[in-house]
Amino acid sequence: MKVIITADHAGMTIRNEVKDLLDEMEISYEDAGVDGTSSVDYPDYSLAAAKRIAAGEFDRGIFICGTGIGMSIAANKVKGIRCALVHDVYSAKMTRLHNDSNVIALGERVIGAGLAREIVKTWLETSFEGGRHNRRVEKITAYEEE
Repeated sequence: MKVIITADHAGMTIRNEVKDLLDEMEISYEDAGVDGTSSVDYPDYSLAAAKRIAAGEFDRGIFICGTGIGMSIAANKVKGIRCALVHDVYSAKMTRLHNDSNVIALGERVIGAGLAREIVKTWLETSFEGGRHNRRVEKITAYEEE
């Protein structure tokens, strides 16, 4: 699995925790986030990373900003991206099982570093269930083709 992680100025702390987790899990990743805490525009980072996932360069993405909302809205504008805004472990599991999400968005101002690690670990370790859920994901994909 190859992951791209990105964050704006409001997601630096959790981004570093997630990078440590990815290292521990021996998952290959690229950090495409900001280098400092000066204010930046989250769509620049979210859209750029989402395009790279849609192009097949990465299997999944982890996007972090203050609330996760902005990153998720921007990411979901890119064809082929199914980004889920997640702030709990159960939702992280279900968005993989039922929605085959390929991007997760987290809010640093909403959750702490420990919970972020649990969410990301669960999300990365959960596989898409398929079955009746596949039909639903295919409907989303078909809509993108219209």
